[in-house]
Amino acid sequence: MTQLEELLARWMPRQRWFAGKGAPVEKVLIEREHPIGGADPGPHGPGMRALVVAVHQPGGRARYLVVIGLCAKGRLRDELAHCAIGACTVGGARRTVYDALHDPELTGRLLRRIARGAGTGPVRFRRLPEPAEPIATGMRSLVHTGEQSNTTLVFGERYVLKTFRRLWPGLNPDLELNRALSGSPCAARPHGWIEVDVEADDGGGEVPTTVAMLQQYLRSATDGWVLAATSVRDLYAEPGTPPGEAGGDFAGEAERLGAATAEVHRALARALPTDVLSPGALRDLADAMAHRLETAVEQVPGLAPYREALRGAYDDFARVQAPLPVQRVHGDFHLGQVVRTDRGWVLLDFEGEPAVPVAERRRPSSPLRDIAGMLRSFDYAARHQMIGSADEEALAPAARAWARRNRDAFCAGYAAAGGVDPEKHAVVLRAFEYDKAVYEVLYEAHNRPTWLRIPLDSIASLAGPPR
Repeated sequence: MTQLEELLARWMPRQRWFAGKGAPVEKVLIEREHPIGGADPGPHGPGMRALVVAVHQPGGRARYLVVIGLCAKGRLRDELAHCAIGACTVGGARRTVYDALHDPELTGRLLRRIARGAGTGPVRFRRLPEPAEPIATGMRSLVHTGEQSNTTLVFGERYVLKTFRRLWPGLNPDLELNRALSGSPCAARPHGWIEVDVEADDGGGEVPTTVAMLQQYLRSATDGWVLAATSVRDLYAEPGTPPGEAGGDFAGEAERLGAATAEVHRALARALPTDVLSPGALRDLADAMAHRLETAVEQVPGLAPYREALRGAYDDFARVQAPLPVQRVHGDFHLGQVVRTDRGWVLLDFEGEPAVPVAERRRPSSPLRDIAGMLRSFDYAARHQMIGSADEEALAPAARAWARRNRDAFCAGYAAAGGVDPEKHAVVLRAFEYDKAVYEVLYEAHNRPTWLRIPLDSIASLAGPPR
């Protein structure tokens, strides 16, 4: 490995967005290195380069976007010390290398290039022709600290630039679906994007790949998870009070969120191709769910008592004879992917699960999959604050009642706004919800063991007594 690759091999596993934590790094290879403006430090400031970095670990290779800043060794500004990657020889000179996305001087270059629509070269900056209003520049960026798998920059109160750290060749679904929803009050308006060429996974040449998306900043937005958690705290503060009578009842918002979700699904069905799954395809989908279940049981023995009930739900799903309509959906839908603004609910982050290849994320699915994801999120919101509480046993009935009330409200809002009625598709919805809960069991076992009881308790409640 080169000096720079060795620096990256030590630095990348420590970053929040790195997906391979816990596994040794065998090799780091810079597959592409593209200058953005001046590649090296000069009279106009630090140099900047976009790197496509392949990280080899046991089990395979993953690609990442790393945008580096370069300055003369020892010249890194004090406020950027926290994002230093290290010092090495680059282009025949000793340089200090750092994460450029934390440097407002360099990120301003990115915004200016998107505003101009600099659409040629190895790094292409695209701006949407609609709406016609010019993109404002000259604002300092701030890094959004809550991001997990990407890095999002906020420019003033006008724009957010979401950079996709884990790279899969091709068009990112977040850009694709937001463009399809452009003009909808239930989605943030896109303004432009950045793309580079990345080698296709099948070796069939280079593919234009989305590495960042510029989007409208929502000034009055409040995170859906925060609102729901506040409602649950209000309920816990009033022991014995039914959820509908507690100070922060969330059911009205849950119903409006259901309506907004239905509007987004209808808009996506109008803008993008739809299809229908045959009974044979349904059986294949049920088999995939059963396979995930067996994998989870092997790794989490606590799931084994519910295997029979879960398999029974998947078997019922496989026997559904009515064709199942499928379309583009959100794909990773929960309360953390929605915000409440002064104009209503807005859905965000349409990229799906970043660890899944783009081709799979772009595959049409049933809208009931998104509904199941939100129903599971209500259960999480109700239960997570009880973990470790001395009053857990006393609070459990209130948590169940809160989740049930908001699940019902969300489904009612979805159906009333023209979406499929979840009550009339109970077998399909139950299978999707079980499948999501099994995924959660694996995730919590590997990442948050103290939260494992949330999906396990949910499965126990949904599936009945263990057999």
